[in-house]
Amino acid sequence: MEFLKSGIKTVLGGTEPGQQPSAAETVEKLVDRVYSSTLLEDRRDACRALKALSRKYRIEVGAQGMPPLVQVLQNDGQDAEIISYALDTLCNVVTSEEFDEEADNPTVSVNVGEQFTEMFIKTPEHVTLVMGYLDEYDFRVRRAAIQLITSLISNKTRELQDLVLVSPMGVSKLMDLLTDSREVIRNDVLLLLIELTKGNSNIQKIVAFENAFDRLFEIVREEGCSDGGIVVEDCLILLLNLLKNNSSNQQFFKEGSYIQRLAPMFELAQDTEELGWSPQKVSNFHCLLQVVRALVTPSNQQLVVTACQRVMQKSRLLHALCEILMSSGVPADILTETINAVAEVVRGDRDNQDELGRVMAPSSPPRPAIVVLLMSMINEKQLLALRCAVLYCFECFLYRNADGQRAVVQTLLPSSTSDVSALSTGQLLCTGLFSTDALANWFSAVALMHTLVENVALKEELLRVLLATPGGQRPITLLEQCCNLMQQERYRLQSKVGLLMLLSLWLAHCPGAVKALLETQGTMAYLTAQLCSNEHDEREFLVQGMCAFLMGLCIQFNDNSLPGQKREDISQLIIKRIGQESFCSKLGEVSRHEAYSRACKQAQIRAKSAGELLLDYEYCKLYKGLEALIAKLVSGFDVDGIELTELTLSSEASALVSQYKGIIRGMDAQIQTLQQSSKELEQENAKLKEKLNEEENLKAQLSDQNTLLKAQLGATGQVNVVQGQVTETPAPSEEELNAARYQANMYFAENIRLTKELETLRQQLAAERQRADAAQESLAATQKDQEDLLELLADQEAKLTRFEETTTTTLTAAHPNHISGEAPAVTTVPLDESPIPSGTASR
Repeated sequence: MEFLKSGIKTVLGGTEPGQQPSAAETVEKLVDRVYSSTLLEDRRDACRALKALSRKYRIEVGAQGMPPLVQVLQNDGQDAEIISYALDTLCNVVTSEEFDEEADNPTVSVNVGEQFTEMFIKTPEHVTLVMGYLDEYDFRVRRAAIQLITSLISNKTRELQDLVLVSPMGVSKLMDLLTDSREVIRNDVLLLLIELTKGNSNIQKIVAFENAFDRLFEIVREEGCSDGGIVVEDCLILLLNLLKNNSSNQQFFKEGSYIQRLAPMFELAQDTEELGWSPQKVSNFHCLLQVVRALVTPSNQQLVVTACQRVMQKSRLLHALCEILMSSGVPADILTETINAVAEVVRGDRDNQDELGRVMAPSSPPRPAIVVLLMSMINEKQLLALRCAVLYCFECFLYRNADGQRAVVQTLLPSSTSDVSALSTGQLLCTGLFSTDALANWFSAVALMHTLVENVALKEELLRVLLATPGGQRPITLLEQCCNLMQQERYRLQSKVGLLMLLSLWLAHCPGAVKALLETQGTMAYLTAQLCSNEHDEREFLVQGMCAFLMGLCIQFNDNSLPGQKREDISQLIIKRIGQESFCSKLGEVSRHEAYSRACKQAQIRAKSAGELLLDYEYCKLYKGLEALIAKLVSGFDVDGIELTELTLSSEASALVSQYKGIIRGMDAQIQTLQQSSKELEQENAKLKEKLNEEENLKAQLSDQNTLLKAQLGATGQVNVVQGQVTETPAPSEEELNAARYQANMYFAENIRLTKELETLRQQLAAERQRADAAQESLAATQKDQEDLLELLADQEAKLTRFEETTTTTLTAAHPNHISGEAPAVTTVPLDESPIPSGTASR
């Protein structure tokens, strides 16, 4: 420190005794020295002093010293030492890192580096100036320039990305530095590229096509692959930035056979279990798995995902991932991420799904890997993230895999060939479904629900599943047991949500399942009681909405085969006990819940706590498709449970509606005819234009030939002068002149004929245009008439509705008279409230 003070005194000169200059005054003198000194050594000493002060007095140096430092970069580029001082000082000023020297300085705010960055890049030429020093081979200059650009990008990412893009050969210069023999420079450039490629697809593409993949794989191989240090992690993070959400780079990565170079990195050494996993190896492996998932995540383009899945299967990358699944000693977070990676590699690909189904766990006796994973899912001692990953893997295993879904359901059906003592997927799911652990209930219900997605035949098969009951009573069906569990008070809310999702997807598009649920004792009464209760808890609102959706499915997919449980009966129950408006309001509670918005975003299940696991992606997709239909269906019944259709109207109203429908159908036919005629006219018009162009071209050719022929005839009889002697050209023969005159007459006649034909075509084109305009006007008039008729029809339907309400009210009021024996009163409808206006006939 004394050496630093003495150095500053040397630059500034001595001070009077008893006077200590402030930091601002010191910086001001140094800045003046940089500006005014003519000797390079003086300017260099001043820059060295500014660099020393910039860590403790950042605000003073940044506020006063930035312009002179930029001036040094512009004028003193031939001296590497002063340039390195200037770049280091600027880097200290704009960095977001807090120095130990300024910890006690209250004037330094948190975002002071960002503010100085904004000041520096306000002039874009400053960034281009710093980029130019990347070409300097001097270690101090090149590294200081890299660190300064990295700090600028960290503070203002979007602005610096735009400036680097417009900088001449900016990205190419950075990529060239990856081949620098000095590892410190190379590692700093990796950090710079990581910041530069965040969220900018254009820069990502440029970096990828600058041979970045080859260079990164080469660095990873030199550093020891997954067993390497922090440099390997930096390379994989940069690789992840280049591939994530960038279909062009993903396609380039697949076509460049880079997936095949990834596969060997997942092969574990024989002594991995003995040596254990170091923290750095865990980080490297996690990044490797993230790179694999970036290629096959469901949000990518389907063609890219399918192509990458096939390459991963052929290159045995999937086999290596399955080996990690079945290995012992793998850290929990690596195992969780591996399960997620396997899930997305097999999702929707039958070959990969079959390969996963054939994987056997090294247990005694050997069990399929799917069974072992499901055992972990229903085990309440396992980590939440691991259980969610297993459920996601099981969902992806069944996604568009009808054979896999059938195999799971078959394990629940009675069979003489099955080994009763062996654990199966179906038995594990039922065990979790009837467990006392609420999470196990939810996981099992969702997993069983995915065996029925887009497979109506299996919904019918699952109705045959019978469960043994204690006490030797008759066995009950799985659906009946689910309904009984849903009605039990001890069953927690999360478990009920899982069962409601399972039952909803089971009933959708399956009348047999609807009939079985309606036959279950107490189910409809429970659903009605849930919808009639006035709960104020947000989660209870969600359960009420799901109950309303399940009740709506019983109406939508009801085949009316059960007396007393037909569509009209259930609708009457809703209207009289719940109310149509209340039912529709509670039906909409599902889409208003925050769990719905979370589940709709992606198929993968993500939850920070167990309480966030409520709704599943497939259930939300089903709800989204049927909610409006169910609300419209329930709203379409009247108080007597009769569906309000055209058949329920009076004879006069039906006749009027039929009349309007006939008029509208006639209008539609006329519109279609006019549209067809207009299309034909347009085609004919196009043909005439084409023919007209051909005729004009032919006319131009004939005119040119006629002009040429006239020129040839005029040249006949000219006198040629050769070597000063005048010689007359011999006159053509009479036959040649007659032939030329005949040919000229023919061209002239043809020209006249084409001119007349051209005029005729123009007249026809004008006539066709008039016909087309007339057809368009007629079409517009017809459409306007149709709109008027539709408005009139809507008005008539509204008046019919009011008339029916008035009639119903009158009959209700007259009902006591019938009981007492009095004659019913006759209601007279005023003329101004007649359901048919007087102007209808004329209309």
